[in-house]
Amino acid sequence: MEIDRTGLAAFLRRRRELLQPEDVGLPRGQRRRTSGLRREEVAALCNMSTDYYARLERQRGPQPSEQMAASIAQGLHLSLDERDHLFRLAGHNPPVRGTVGEHVGPGLLRILDRLADTPAEIVTELGETLRQTPLGVALTGDTTRFTGPERSIGFRWFTLPATRALYAPEEHALLSRVFTSGLRQIATVRGPGSRAAHYADFLLERSEEFRTLWDTHEVGVRPSHVKHFRHPEVGPLELHCQTLVDPDQSHLLLVYTATPGSESHDRLRLLSVIGTQTVG
Repeated sequence: MEIDRTGLAAFLRRRRELLQPEDVGLPRGQRRRTSGLRREEVAALCNMSTDYYARLERQRGPQPSEQMAASIAQGLHLSLDERDHLFRLAGHNPPVRGTVGEHVGPGLLRILDRLADTPAEIVTELGETLRQTPLGVALTGDTTRFTGPERSIGFRWFTLPATRALYAPEEHALLSRVFTSGLRQIATVRGPGSRAAHYADFLLERSEEFRTLWDTHEVGVRPSHVKHFRHPEVGPLELHCQTLVDPDQSHLLLVYTATPGSESHDRLRLLSVIGTQTVG
């Protein structure tokens, strides 16, 4: 496929003009003259230089790679249809849609961008973190940094001992059952060639605890809505977890809140002051 530079430039400009600062968690400010986002703001959202993005809008520069096109689509908060259109304009076939997709829908992103003072994250059905708020990183560490099977918290639970240190010891047994039960259900739904099935195979080879729980054929084990964390800086935290589901992508938005006036609420406020810590 050939790149459509004219169409791509026009599409990018229009989407940038329609996207408002508050849509992406940015302050509007008093001196803003443009009706939408500035080029430098979009470039930052897309993890690229302002010069590179500006050249695309001016019909110049190299053809964006598929990875770059995906980054632009995410930065501009495009829907799946808009993402596919962007890929075709950039001269690429769109990614195959499905439950393993990592393009976060604009609805979930808009909500996440408004939760800057709240621990929150967007994860796949396998517990792979796609996005975190700053306070989410402060709570659990940057869990987007993992690669391969270790991107899944369920996989890390059985293979990386440090993963469990963040959670209260009395909840470990239940969480082990939750992760095993959930992986069995997803692997059954997605089939033997799925990523879930591969994760299960890896864990059966590496974890005796997982093998024992897998052999129970348990399904439907649900985690508690109240999570007990053990943060190395602020201490114990009792947080309520609310979940919002995007059925198109099987992504989940997890939001953690503390009861107002509680000790955990005060510790969460302290955590927001301390800032991002490297945890887990």
